[in-house]
This record gives sequence, structure tokens and C-alpha cells, in this order.
Amino acid sequence: MIISLQRIENLALAAVIAIAYIYFGFPWWSLLAMFLVFDLSALGYLHSPRSGALWYNLVHNYTAPALFGTLYILFALNNKPVWILGFLAGTWAFHIAVDRALGYGLKLPDAFQNTHLGRIGTSK
Repeated sequence: MIISLQRIENLALAAVIAIAYIYFGFPWWSLLAMFLVFDLSALGYLHSPRSGALWYNLVHNYTAPALFGTLYILFALNNKPVWILGFLAGTWAFHIAVDRALGYGLKLPDAFQNTHLGRIGTSK
């Protein structure tokens, strides 16, 4: 029940992010174009499951997108928007929200399939 609720709220968050992203003048297609870039963090799994989980989790949490979004809004309020901050905040947060809505949570250090939302893949 709680995991379903988390997935639903992240789906809603992805929709809000997409609407805000377009409202602030960013092209909708860039959300899709940048989508897989953030998954490059999974390359840490080539070294070890622990390293992979560390890098994946550093990139797949809302801290950096929230910081970039806050900075973008602060600059925009002073009529000096820094587009790259808004671009990164939107595409990054959208990626995380969609991942979470699909059940891809933060990784546990033992295996890629084990997440804070439960086990992913066909062998649940």
C-alpha cells in the first residue's frame, strides 16, 4: 500500500514538473532527450554493487535538482534567470520522479534489483 502510494505521488510529481518545466519556457522534448543521461550513474556497477549503489543514489535523489531549482527561481525573481539551472532541475527531477513511479527506487548496496521500494525486475 505505501509503495503504491509513493509510486502514485511520484507520477503526480512528474506531471507537475513537466507542466512547470514547459511553463518556464523549456522545450518539452528536452525532458525526453535528457532522460537517460542520469542513468549513466549506474556505470558504477561496473566496479562493484556497493560503488554502483553509491553513484546511483547520489544522482537519483531530489537534493541536487531541488538546489538547482531553488537557485533558478532566485535568479529569475531578480530578472536574471540562469537557464541551465532550470534545465537541469527540471530534467533531473523529472527523471527521478518517473523512475520512482515505475518502481525504480534508491539502490541497496547488495544488488541493483534491491531498492527502497522493493525488488525490481521479473524475479520479484
